[in-house]
Amino acid sequence: MFQKIIVIGSPGAGKSTFAKKLKDRTGLPLYHLDMLWHRPDKSTVSTQEFDRKLEKILLGNRWIIDGNYSRTLELRLNYCDTVFLLDVPADICLLGAKSRIGKQREDLPWLEMELDQEFKQYIMDFPKENLPQLYKLVDKYQKDKTIIILKSREESEAYLKRMA
Repeated sequence: MFQKIIVIGSPGAGKSTFAKKLKDRTGLPLYHLDMLWHRPDKSTVSTQEFDRKLEKILLGNRWIIDGNYSRTLELRLNYCDTVFLLDVPADICLLGAKSRIGKQREDLPWLEMELDQEFKQYIMDFPKENLPQLYKLVDKYQKDKTIIILKSREESEAYLKRMA
């Protein structure tokens, strides 16, 4: 069974929700990279502090890590045994990001009150700009890791139901 899991994909794809449900089914501790990087006042920690926190998690025996953070993705790929890549269409991701506005979340240390234009554009460009790099990295590790690609929220839910 999985012991060290990373969940990656576009913002709004449902990574945090999926990771929380995985946690509920597996009992593995869950870490959100946004909570390691961001402070409640919307500032960020230093890269050194972030890396120290991440390394401490990676050295543990069991975990789920939710988030992309491309700078540290290959490091996390080296430590994990399982990758869930949520490859959800950009329009669905945009709806997902909009749906969480004004809602308290356990994966972000502040309350989002708007979806700014830059973030919307990032989500819309994700399939073309970021997803190919995710696939390239995941392909590099496919012989040594369990790679599970889920292409819709329905596929994600069906996978979780099969686990139960």
